[in-house]
Amino acid sequence: MYFDPACPWAWMTSRWLLEVEQVRPVDVEFRVMSLAVLNEGRDLPAEYTEFLKTAWGPVRICIAVEQKYGQQAVRDLYTALGTRIHPGGEKRGPELYAAALADVGLDPGLAAVADATEYDEALRASHEAGMRPVGTDVGTPVIHAPGPVDGETVAFFGPVVTPAPKGDAAGRLWDGVLLVAGTPGFYELKRSRTIGPIFD
Repeated sequence: MYFDPACPWAWMTSRWLLEVEQVRPVDVEFRVMSLAVLNEGRDLPAEYTEFLKTAWGPVRICIAVEQKYGQQAVRDLYTALGTRIHPGGEKRGPELYAAALADVGLDPGLAAVADATEYDEALRASHEAGMRPVGTDVGTPVIHAPGPVDGETVAFFGPVVTPAPKGDAAGRLWDGVLLVAGTPGFYELKRSRTIGPIFD
């Protein structure tokens, strides 16, 4: 799953996928995409532009952690960041980043890369790898999963769901998502959201 820690809908999907791991033979890897990169050069509402200014920090830190500690550390850090940002309601910034890093036993000093550009090339490469199969008219989450043919991968945006299904319901949603995503020529299934994320 390609995620941006700032996105509450990606957070909901990630919690669902952790439930899926418990009931299906799935091993989730969390990889970084960036809403700030995705929206560069776009004419956006002022409020969203402000949101994106603080979205750079967490993704830079996740890339630095991936390079220094590996995939499992990214998974752990995403849970720590997301728990503080979404259900915790904490403001994104240096204190939150250092605390989340410490939560999972990583160097809190890595919080400093939030305002640096040294990992931006790797960040953009990760973002591109995630978005290439789905295009740029979607956001996060993006999932890459095994397709119906051995060795084939299908990629899609979503699902956008709240609250995150648990247990057998999580597994059934996974089965259905894979079914439609693996259907040649299938592109979209959507309805208007009537509630925001439910962090339970």
